[in-house]
Amino acid sequence: MEGIKKPILYIVVPCYNEEEVLPLTSDLFLNKIKQLVQAEKIHEGSRILFVNDGSKDRTWNIIQGLADKERHFIGISQSRNRGHQNAVLAGLMEAKERCDITISIDCDGQDDVNAMDKMVEEYLDGCEVVYGVRSKRQTDTFFKRFSAEMFYKLLNALGAEVVFNHADYRLLSSRVLKELANFKEVNLFLRGMIPLVGFKSTSVYYERHERMAGESHYPLSKMLGLAFEGITSLSVKPIRIITGVGIGVSLLSVLGILWAVVSYFMGHVVAGWASMICIQCFLSGVNLLCLGVLGEYIGKIYMETKGRPRYIISERTWEKGDRENIEKIKEE
Repeated sequence: MEGIKKPILYIVVPCYNEEEVLPLTSDLFLNKIKQLVQAEKIHEGSRILFVNDGSKDRTWNIIQGLADKERHFIGISQSRNRGHQNAVLAGLMEAKERCDITISIDCDGQDDVNAMDKMVEEYLDGCEVVYGVRSKRQTDTFFKRFSAEMFYKLLNALGAEVVFNHADYRLLSSRVLKELANFKEVNLFLRGMIPLVGFKSTSVYYERHERMAGESHYPLSKMLGLAFEGITSLSVKPIRIITGVGIGVSLLSVLGILWAVVSYFMGHVVAGWASMICIQCFLSGVNLLCLGVLGEYIGKIYMETKGRPRYIISERTWEKGDRENIEKIKEE
């Protein structure tokens, strides 16, 4: 490493109701930072940035306690729960002016922290984006594994460019973060936004472990919601599919009209009652589905035009000392 500037790394960890697992995984992150510093791959000024996403348990108190005891730990707290994607973005944007690279990782301990070594090496070799990709999902149930893989295939099929089996475990350079800050959309899907930024990228593969403690915050319903969010935020392909369906149904309707006219002149109008009911039910279902998809896009346009902030940071651990000093001055 002699002659090469050692990058400052910020590990960004979103946290929501993680009081059970945080005391365990915080040691993993700290040990990894220290190992990388000792190996002279990163700068001593590297930090672990916890992002409290409006937790209802003791998560923020634990983060404050960690920051008081160890200088490598710092934290920010959002004013309320805004979701995983907004929490990750808040941490990245907070870190972009303070570091050279960030690695975002979930708090549950399922992602292998040892993959960070290879990520940093790839950055030093010139990559601006390094995706952490799960090579195996043996700890997942068959249904979880199948639904997760279908999730990525569906996203790519409908026009949202994502890296297969990559979640939000990735390295980003400060250069990428500054360009990402120019993306102003409120409806966030970082897995699809990062590839749009561009720059040289690669992937690092690792095995996914079981959650160390606590319960998963991403059941099937949230995964489906995230998939729909990603599709409608990054692609207009569903609207084009609706157009195709509309053309197809219109052609079928013309055939139905011809059939009805012929039946009328042949005196078989009563015999078509069942067919008429089926066609009406089919068309009604298609219309409602199309209206629902269009409504989703219109709703997103409505939210984007409001220009509301994507996150609001209410507290920072490094401001704690400043507040205490101000309170002492007021008391005097």
